[in-house]
Amino acid sequence: MAQQAAFNYDNVQIFTGLPVPGGNGGLPQPTAPAAGHALASVDEFRAAAEVQASMAIAKRYPRDEYAAYTRIMAACKRQSLAESAVYAYPRGGTTVTGPSIRLAEVLANAWGNIDYGYREIGSGPGYTDVECYAFDKESNSRACRTFRVQHVRSTRQGGKGLTDPRDVYELVANQASRRVRACILQIIPGDITEAAVKACEETMQRAGGDVPLVDRVRKMATAFQGLGITTEMIERRLGHKLDAAIETELAQLRRIYTAIKDGAAKREDYFELATALPDQSADKPARGAAQKYNGKAPVEHQAEV
Repeated sequence: MAQQAAFNYDNVQIFTGLPVPGGNGGLPQPTAPAAGHALASVDEFRAAAEVQASMAIAKRYPRDEYAAYTRIMAACKRQSLAESAVYAYPRGGTTVTGPSIRLAEVLANAWGNIDYGYREIGSGPGYTDVECYAFDKESNSRACRTFRVQHVRSTRQGGKGLTDPRDVYELVANQASRRVRACILQIIPGDITEAAVKACEETMQRAGGDVPLVDRVRKMATAFQGLGITTEMIERRLGHKLDAAIETELAQLRRIYTAIKDGAAKREDYFELATALPDQSADKPARGAAQKYNGKAPVEHQAEV
């Protein structure tokens, strides 16, 4: 039986948190974590390990761009996605359109090996600091946006401070989703995004099927009424009657409806809100008194219908 070699463990360094004695050969002693920061250090190491592991997996299983493109085109054929795939908002007398956060999420998931989202990095009285990001683990490309959200909601009467945690959360999530969209679109190739938007527009055009365009426009007008937008307000924006609307205008109305419903825009951003007519009941005695003063009997007029 072979004799095992004897090992000397006298110089093995064991972390004790105590100062290094002068007679141990000058070997460095690991630095002890500061009191109260041990848990934070563990979380940081865990997060770093998770990122490294995900990057290693992405390198081992790289994306198939052809398969990813096929998945994106298949997803854009769904009508539910196509209806919310593009946003629209007014800017400088024109309407700005682009891919929505819903379409950006579909692109990121189908493209693969992309991590995206947002996190709160700080907060204080009346504000929250947020970081939005999109990280391509395969190419090691990263897009990041850092901004501050004031806990104030804009109203017609001016800014309204928010104190309810739910209102604050919804405000932060709403503003963060727009930055997340920008980060994702910065990572995804532009031609892929353009092809997805075009595919969604074609899906919306085919969605009508045998239903006449005028009936689809009227159905859209009925949906707007649920948001307090009348047919007259829509016609005033289009510049003509609803019966004369074309397919492109219907698609634009869908985008406006989605923006208002999701809270990305307000009704007055797109439409001229109807103002209430002044109450003329107080003027009737005055007119009657004036007519009596002139020696003429008051004349009642029937309102035109």
